[in-house]
Amino acid sequence: MAGQKPVAKFRAGQVSAAVWENEVTTKTGKEVTMLKATVGRRYKDRDGEWKSSSSFGRNEICLAVYCLQKCFAHMIEGQKDDENSSVEEETVY
Repeated sequence: MAGQKPVAKFRAGQVSAAVWENEVTTKTGKEVTMLKATVGRRYKDRDGEWKSSSSFGRNEICLAVYCLQKCFAHMIEGQKDDENSSVEEETVY
């Protein structure tokens, strides 16, 4: 996923989740596209620099669940962007 853009991204507060396309080869040698999701949280450290984390506080867990549900809905609805399209992004506060 390095250097690749997500096909969809969903954000709620400081929590975000993204849907990625991964090309995999099956046991039969067929190339297929698998969708994967990542989730993370952005915050500023004591020095004011932005950092990323994959741990969530009590009030952020529901935001992570919400973003992952949006990813799941995107995956099962079969939505795909063209290579020339921009990334679908939704922000909810």
